[in-house]
Amino acid sequence: MKGVILSLSPAATLVDITHDVPAQDVRYAAIVWEDVTGRFPAGTIHVGVVDPGVGTDRAIVFARIGCQCYLAPDNGLLSRLVRRNAPSKIVRLTESEYWLQPVSATFHGRDIFAPVAARLSVGADPDHLGVPMDRLVSLDWPEVRRSPGRIEGSVLMVDSFGNLITDILAEMLPDGHAAAEMRVFCRGHVVSGLSRTYGQSPQGTMVALVGSSGRFELAVVGGSAADAIQAQPGEQVLVTWAVPAS
Repeated sequence: MKGVILSLSPAATLVDITHDVPAQDVRYAAIVWEDVTGRFPAGTIHVGVVDPGVGTDRAIVFARIGCQCYLAPDNGLLSRLVRRNAPSKIVRLTESEYWLQPVSATFHGRDIFAPVAARLSVGADPDHLGVPMDRLVSLDWPEVRRSPGRIEGSVLMVDSFGNLITDILAEMLPDGHAAAEMRVFCRGHVVSGLSRTYGQSPQGTMVALVGSSGRFELAVVGGSAADAIQAQPGEQVLVTWAVPAS
């Protein structure tokens, strides 16, 4: 893919966000894009090929979301991004003059995504790539439920360290004394209090903290929370704390 892009756009700057998305895990990739792509300069072209449906009739799309541009299979990879910002443009790629020929049935990343990305980078008009669309495939993302002294969320993903990254955001959590006294429940395990960072607790301790993405997570210092409690994406996470009587 990089060779194709540089052959068509020699001045392109190529940045790898990650090659560590678990195989065929569209949901994991969608979360990575939500957390990372907004950090890039406006107009960056993001290419995502977590594409278990490659070669089928699933669409390949160009989408402009906020100030970023995306090329992706229409399989839910963009579904977390569009929860925050409605796309200002969606185009289904149909114009094969922008692709490499012949197109492999199993490597659209090389033969479609990469050449289209390269041509966009040198000024190709997205409107010429295909036909407009008005919606994208969506995945079912559970909603966090909140009530006084209680948050019910779930594990969104397990990162490479075995940390359990949840859909509970930092701004949902209590602060001050309530944070110090809160309790976190997951798979029959309980963690008390909110840590500031991993290193303030002894090796092997399970801690609850807010990670760099602003998401609440469970971690084991120097180990894997996923292995320690045999947890995986979708596990329920309950946070409780005492609410002062009014």
